[in-house]
Amino acid sequence: MEENLKRLNKFIGESGYCSRREADKYIEEGRVTINGIVPELGTKVSPNDEVRIDGKLIHEKNEKPVYLAFNKPVGIECTTNLEVRNNIVDYINYPKRIFPIGRLDKASEGLIFMTNDGDIVNKILRARNNHEKEYTVTVNKPITDRFIQRMGNGVPILDTVTRKCKVEQISKNIFKIILTQGLNRQIRRMCEYLGYEVTALKRIRIINISLDIPVGRYRDLTDAEIKELKQLIEPSSKTEEASLPKAEIPKRKTEFIKKDDPRFKKRGDY
Repeated sequence: MEENLKRLNKFIGESGYCSRREADKYIEEGRVTINGIVPELGTKVSPNDEVRIDGKLIHEKNEKPVYLAFNKPVGIECTTNLEVRNNIVDYINYPKRIFPIGRLDKASEGLIFMTNDGDIVNKILRARNNHEKEYTVTVNKPITDRFIQRMGNGVPILDTVTRKCKVEQISKNIFKIILTQGLNRQIRRMCEYLGYEVTALKRIRIINISLDIPVGRYRDLTDAEIKELKQLIEPSSKTEEASLPKAEIPKRKTEFIKKDDPRFKKRGDY
């Protein structure tokens, strides 16, 4: 294991981000983190460590970021906290440090992305960016036309009304739904409000990537899939603030008031 370790400044220098001398400066200034912790000069890192400078993830030179499509089984927790039993990181046991983009409830299964590219996460997750996620849902009693209509038009949950969405009945107790937002346990809460209980929930698509692997297995996204995905999310803002329309601030006219004008106030009059 020791032979795989590199001094931090060497790792940064070999990544092409900057020289070793500049790397030492960044480390001294506290701008570098390893797995979220500010290190000391001389610290060594392994290939599994996450190194960032000013929040930007540093990859080894010529190393491609990891993008996985994983079919999460029921019972697996979408957390990077290794102390949580049945956490997704331990389950996959990938040789590099990766984390899930978003989450699926423990009781749900289906498609979730795993990556080590932090720059892509917020672009995919922001509800304002209107990225589609598709699910098949099984409920505990026969579905009615009224149920489909109300699910599609929006349901009041969590002090808001859900965004209008596409809903299609598949069979007596199964429907398909496409969401562009991700409220906490959204589909389950929507069904509960309408008097239904979800007995099975599977995510089958995220944006342009459809589920095509067995439960509990993962695969690398293809170069073509990654290229298309990045093109589709490119217009998206990475931050909530940036995704809001910027209001124009009206220009105020400057008016000069003479001392003999009754509106003139001396210092201390305010």
